Amino acid sequence: MEPTIYLNFDGCCLEAMRFYAETLGGEIKGVFRNGDAPDAESRMPGGDDLVMNMSMTLGSATVMASDAPEEWYSKPQGFAVSISPASEAEFDRIYSALSAEAQRVTMPPAETYWADRFAMFTDRFGTPWMLNYTGSKTVA
Repeated sequence: MEPTIYLNFDGCCLEAMRFYAETLGGEIKGVFRNGDAPDAESRMPGGDDLVMNMSMTLGSATVMASDAPEEWYSKPQGFAVSISPASEAEFDRIYSALSAEAQRVTMPPAETYWADRFAMFTDRFGTPWMLNYTGSKTVA
């Protein structure tokens, strides 16, 4: 069994997930919008363009996401999507892209005792991220 990351957005799901796929080398596998529902009972509150469910593969992982109507949405907290770029150059490229217009940079890129480069931030879509490049350091 493998866990699946499931992200909720406040109306920007498709834009965010397309950006993540482009930036991280993922592949969008399916998008189901509110307007695709077969009947009114199958819809969530909100307009036809809201994403009810979508998925993206990212390496061997699946990332799923949806928009949440205003009355269902709650701001993400208490977690972060953590990725480990394969090189310092890849770390820098991903950090630059994902942190552009960041809502918050908790920790800018820096060396830590466990990683050559580590950063924590919340991107412009509200998703919290951790980037971790261990480089020459061994992680237990």
